[in-house]
Amino acid sequence: MYQFKYFMPTKIFFGRGQVMMHPDVFASVGKKALIVTGRHSAKNNGSYQDVLNVLDQAGIKSVLFDSVEENPSLETIEAGAEIGIRNQTDFVIGIGGGSPMDAAKAIAVFIKNPQISKETVFLGQQLEHIPVIAIATTSGTGSEVTPYSIVTSRVDQTKKNLGQVVFPVAAFLDSRYTDSLPYEVTVNTAIDAFTHLVEGYLNTNATSFSDHFAEEGLRLFGDCFIRLCSKEIDPEFRDAVMYASMLAGIVIAQTGTSLPHGMGYALTYHKGLPHGIANGILMIEYLNIFRDKSKIDRLLELLGLQSLSELESVFSKLITHKIAISHEEILQYAEAIMSNQAKIRNHPEQVTMDQIIGIYQKSLL
Repeated sequence: MYQFKYFMPTKIFFGRGQVMMHPDVFASVGKKALIVTGRHSAKNNGSYQDVLNVLDQAGIKSVLFDSVEENPSLETIEAGAEIGIRNQTDFVIGIGGGSPMDAAKAIAVFIKNPQISKETVFLGQQLEHIPVIAIATTSGTGSEVTPYSIVTSRVDQTKKNLGQVVFPVAAFLDSRYTDSLPYEVTVNTAIDAFTHLVEGYLNTNATSFSDHFAEEGLRLFGDCFIRLCSKEIDPEFRDAVMYASMLAGIVIAQTGTSLPHGMGYALTYHKGLPHGIANGILMIEYLNIFRDKSKIDRLLELLGLQSLSELESVFSKLITHKIAISHEEILQYAEAIMSNQAKIRNHPEQVTMDQIIGIYQKSLL
C-alpha cells in the first residue's frame, strides 16, 4: 500500500527563454525586488540582464546585491538583508548557483525578521520570510525547488542549514545560462546533483513518490555521465543535466540529504573542496557500507552499470582533487558527523563511528 507525504509549493518554469516569457509572475510577487547574485557570473551569462528586462516590462523596481561568495557566510546574509531593509524591498530574486539562491532565501528571512542576527537565527524558532524567486544558472544544487538554505557559520566552522522552510514561490530553469560554464564547474555541480539523487534514494525518508523522481534522475545520469566523461557538452546535455538537478532537488526537498553531504561539509570548510566534489569523493565508500544492496543494485541498473567498480571508474575520470589530511582531522570530522543526528537519522541502516572513519580514510588517504 502506498503511503507518503509530499509538499513542494514552488511553480517551475523549465525551458530556454522562460524568464522573459513571464513578467506576470514577477508582477504578482511584489513591487520592488532585491536581486541577489554572485559578483560576475549572472552578468556574464545573460541571466541578470534578462531579469532587468522582465522587471522593466513588469514595472518593478530593483536593487542589486552582488556580493555573494561561494558558500555564503552569515555575515554576507546580514549585509544583504540590511540593503534590502534600507531600500524597502518586498521580495528577493536569487540568480546563480546554490550560493546565491541559498543566500537569497536566508536574506528573505532576515529582511522579514530584522530582530534576528547570525547569533540568534539558529535558536530553533520558525520564522516567516518575504517571497523568493529563484533563477538557476548551474545544474547541481536544486536549491530552486528546496526549502533549504545552506550557509557558512564561522563560529561553528562549518556549513549548515539555516533551519527555516523557504521554498521559492517560482523557479526558472533555463539551461542557456549554463552554456558558458567551464567544464570543471559543470562536473562539480553535476556530481552534486547526482549525490542528491543517491542520498535521497537511499534514505530513511524515501517514499515511492520521491523514488519516482529519483529513479528518473538517475536514469538521466546514465547518459549524462557518458557525456561528461567524453566532454560532449552540448545544449542537449545542458538541458538534461539541469532537468536531473531539478528532479534531485524535488527528491531532497522530501527526504533531506544523508551522510556524504554531512561529511563533505568539513572538507569544503576546512580543505576548500568544491561542494559537489567533496560529496563525490566520499560516494563510493559510502555506498560500500550498505548491508542491504537491493536499492544500490537498482541504482546501478538505472545508470546502465554492472557494478560499483564501474561507477568508481566514472568518478575517477571526473574527480582529480587531492587534499592533505591527517588522522587527527579525520577523527575530528567523524565526531562532528556522529553528533549530527539529522544526517545520521536519514541513513537507513545503523552507522558506527568506525564506519564513518573508514569512509574518510578509504576515500582520502
